[in-house]
Amino acid sequence: MHLLIFGLIVLTIVFGPGIWVQRVLAKYSEPDDRYSGTGAQLARHLLNKNGLENVKVEQTKEGDHYDPVGKVVRLTPDKFDGRSLTAITVAAHEVGHALQDRDGFGPLKLRTRLVKGMRNVERLGAGILMVSPFIGALTRIPGLGILMFLGGLLTLGSSTLVHLVTLPTEFDASFNRALPLLENDNILKQTDRRHARHILKAAAYTYVSASLMSLLNIARWWAILRR
Repeated sequence: MHLLIFGLIVLTIVFGPGIWVQRVLAKYSEPDDRYSGTGAQLARHLLNKNGLENVKVEQTKEGDHYDPVGKVVRLTPDKFDGRSLTAITVAAHEVGHALQDRDGFGPLKLRTRLVKGMRNVERLGAGILMVSPFIGALTRIPGLGILMFLGGLLTLGSSTLVHLVTLPTEFDASFNRALPLLENDNILKQTDRRHARHILKAAAYTYVSASLMSLLNIARWWAILRR
């Protein structure tokens, strides 16, 4: 019984934030014509107003994000063409990252360096995972489990590290950048200001959810190796 309760607590901690994020974003995606302009139009307006005419706004299917290398704000179709409270708030959040890039915000620069560096680490980890079974079959090395765990740790642990480092960047983009942009320009309807805070918090907690999922994957990988 205690094990069952512990398991339920762990599942709640791991999956709870992600479920909450999706519910918040979905809740304020209706009505989809609440504002006169789309998320893409708002992003373009805010970028131009803050001297970032060189930053492009593009549509993507890879998730809403700002690309500091390509200097692009990318929005999913529902945000790019959407006129909901979620669409314009998420667009402002991504513009917040562009402002961080312009200002040389330390945590964003660190995240960008980590993402670049971790690509090689992930490739190495994936390579270890691919060759470990063949090495085991040919040599019957007793310590193969350790080698496979190292590969899994390099692959999964690197993404966990990036997600954790990302958290200060996300909260700054939401509350120190996007919220003032929305409030100071009177973009939000008066009754939406409180709800916009929920959306901005959800946007930041997306990476909390991703961090927890990465940690769960590491735990699952370790459990498989110990069988």
